[in-house]
Amino acid sequence: MIRNKMIIGLIAGTVLVLAGCGTNPGDRALSGGLLGAGAGAAIGAATGGNIGTAAAIGGAVGAVGGAATSPCDVDLNAPGGRRDCDDRR
Repeated sequence: MIRNKMIIGLIAGTVLVLAGCGTNPGDRALSGGLLGAGAGAAIGAATGGNIGTAAAIGGAVGAVGGAATSPCDVDLNAPGGRRDCDDRR
């Protein structure tokens, strides 16, 4: 049981970090959706749930998370994971 919780936490953290990939909302929604679907399927498999349903839920959550963030919020290529954007000044 503890192992499953650790796996779920690791996958969830990875998805949150990688949801910032892409420079426009469409790219970010696509990458977030794909990562979320993969993480959802893995969580579904680890917990014995329905893998298809878990993948669909994970994909939807990842797509919304990716579309809702901007490269100014999360940028894995920038030092510290954040980018200074001129439009925020």
